[in-house]
Amino acid sequence: MKIFRPLTRGLATALLALLGGQALAQTAICYNCPPEWADWGTQLQAIKARTGVTVPPDNKNSGQSLSQLVAEKASPVADMAYYGVTFGIQAKKAGVTAGYKPAHWNEIPEGLKDADGHWFAIHSGTLGFMVNVDALKGKPVPRSWADLLKPEYKGLVSYLDPASAFVGYVGAVAVNSARGGTLDNLTPAIEYFKALQKNEPIVPKQTAYARVLSGEIAILLDYDFNAYRAKHKDKARVEFVIPAEGTVVVPYVMSLTAQAPHAADGKKALDFVLSDEGQAIWANAFLRPVRASAISKEAQARFLPASEYARAKALDYAKMAEVQKAFSERYLREAQ
Repeated sequence: MKIFRPLTRGLATALLALLGGQALAQTAICYNCPPEWADWGTQLQAIKARTGVTVPPDNKNSGQSLSQLVAEKASPVADMAYYGVTFGIQAKKAGVTAGYKPAHWNEIPEGLKDADGHWFAIHSGTLGFMVNVDALKGKPVPRSWADLLKPEYKGLVSYLDPASAFVGYVGAVAVNSARGGTLDNLTPAIEYFKALQKNEPIVPKQTAYARVLSGEIAILLDYDFNAYRAKHKDKARVEFVIPAEGTVVVPYVMSLTAQAPHAADGKKALDFVLSDEGQAIWANAFLRPVRASAISKEAQARFLPASEYARAKALDYAKMAEVQKAFSERYLREAQ
């Protein structure tokens, strides 16, 4: 007959510590929290340090995140999601978000949050040209949407897929507005992308920040914060250009997922990104935090002058969301 001996005190302590650590582990799954985008890397580290919640990095784009949330609706995996505002609006309509009003809710301006908390802005970006000056090899830095169509920029222009990535769609809306279109008439954007095909653009699905730093991509339609990060943090010869004809400014938002498996931990993370410290991380990463009080004079000084930003306009974001699917379908048929 086998005799089962009691565990030694040391082994028992170790086992309890292991089991206790597993039981107390705090994790929140976030879709589209890529460490190389908007300095999510620093934000995720700070969330862990201040709240104890681990948020694994995730490199989806906005469209991929929404698609997966919908696919997993019956059995959710994610606890929260980060995406461009139009995808947040669509996510609520798809029934994959939960209402949650995070800390500092009252400081988020009207128009930048869903009334019931299904999505809320955390920061915004202005669309323009992120230019690796060295990769131009002596060519002038483009200053307008019209410049990008010139033959001298053949093979040098890049934009994320407008049918999938939010920043790609923002680029389409920006050029559409700059060339006389409206959200009821997106033909100017379609015609522009068709014309740009002659210059053999590079069209990645996901963030191309590293490819700009390496010089593989010379001109990327992207946000100001990524260009400023490249210039001031990564010390690359990168310039940000707000095109002469104008551009747009858009918020990025977050949501708590409906039936989130770790809702309490997700709420802690969402509270943190709107805290003084969380918002300061965005500001130090050259984003416009939704709580304006969080941006320091030092961070503000790294932006282009206000006279340049005067060409960046806000939009009817609900309307932008409403027409997005039709634009994406048309882009895939006519302009890719």
